[in-house]
Amino acid sequence: MTEENNPVFESVDFLERHIQSTLNFYESRVFSPEGGFYSCFLDNGECFDPDARQLVGSARYVVNYATAYRLYGKAEHLKWAKWGMSFLTDVHKQPNGHYAWLLEKKTITDSRVMAYGHAFVLLAAASSVRAGISSALETLHEVYDFMETYFWDDAAGAYADERDNTLEKLSSYRGQNANMHMCEALLAAWQATGDIKFLDRAERLAHRFAFELASQTDGQIWEHYDIDWQVDMAYNIDAPNDRYKPWGFQPGHQTEWSKLLLILNGERPDQKWVEKAQSLYDLAMKSGWDEEHGGIVYGVAPDGTYCASEKYFWVQAESFAAAWRLYRTTNDKKYLQDYRRIWHWSWQYLVDHQYGAWFRVRNRDGSVIDNKKSPLGKTDYHTMGACWDVISVG
Repeated sequence: MTEENNPVFESVDFLERHIQSTLNFYESRVFSPEGGFYSCFLDNGECFDPDARQLVGSARYVVNYATAYRLYGKAEHLKWAKWGMSFLTDVHKQPNGHYAWLLEKKTITDSRVMAYGHAFVLLAAASSVRAGISSALETLHEVYDFMETYFWDDAAGAYADERDNTLEKLSSYRGQNANMHMCEALLAAWQATGDIKFLDRAERLAHRFAFELASQTDGQIWEHYDIDWQVDMAYNIDAPNDRYKPWGFQPGHQTEWSKLLLILNGERPDQKWVEKAQSLYDLAMKSGWDEEHGGIVYGVAPDGTYCASEKYFWVQAESFAAAWRLYRTTNDKKYLQDYRRIWHWSWQYLVDHQYGAWFRVRNRDGSVIDNKKSPLGKTDYHTMGACWDVISVG
């Protein structure tokens, strides 16, 4: 068999070639002379909505190209990272300091002010600073301060989720997703600046969600909470497939937290991070790995049944990154076996071997759902990021 048919998934050479293949899918079609980057690609690369710009996608493209420049030194990637940061600060950013969630031809079409989106602006700025774009440092501090003013609840030890565009009305909804990505962004901000406040805040979030709040749900991390940070088991109960606020336990979020806890352990070692990372990951694989068809499902109900049996690209990517970190941390070969089996299923069903990059989602059995490879927000930041993470661990 050729290496393409039987790759060595832990090989740095394989991972680097896969990253380049993914970059290649976007590079020929993503740059928009009108500003920012095109999103909304079909499987063959055709753009089905050239005017839409979503905050998460706009920021994730910056993360991709800033990281690519930092690691490979290609001048075009530096240009694109700067281009993307300018679009964030010149177009997404509004006079009162918030960043607009959704634009169509630079007109706001969704005015919600989302902590989740601002977490990615912070990550984009941190990634840019790490790539040597010093002008992004001001944005990094501005976004952190904005989140401090409008979303941070010091008594709760967590960030709230959503405001209206006047910034006067704060939603009563509380969720883990924005906080998880703030933890990720804060770790990146710490690595970019060396400012201890970012590491301290990341650690506080990790302890709050992985230990304190998870104690309400037998050690796993639930998605939704009420205004008092009590688990809300009814929120979105009819929407287990929601993209940002799905009901049920998310195996992909358990493993993503596992990865973050291990990154935190690398910065501030404590065996509790390793043990909790193992627990979250092991529970996620026990409940979420599909023994019949392979791959990890999107959502699991509290009773252990699948409430969303589809297989999303990002779930597999975050999980193989966590598996690799656990293997390198514990030397337990079950995590190496997991790494390989997650990759094997993904390679067969989610990696597009014709056009490049990853398909967004497949049915439980791996069959096709639609031909929209990269709708708003999907930039393959998860897949390339997971590969970069594995390489960085060694």
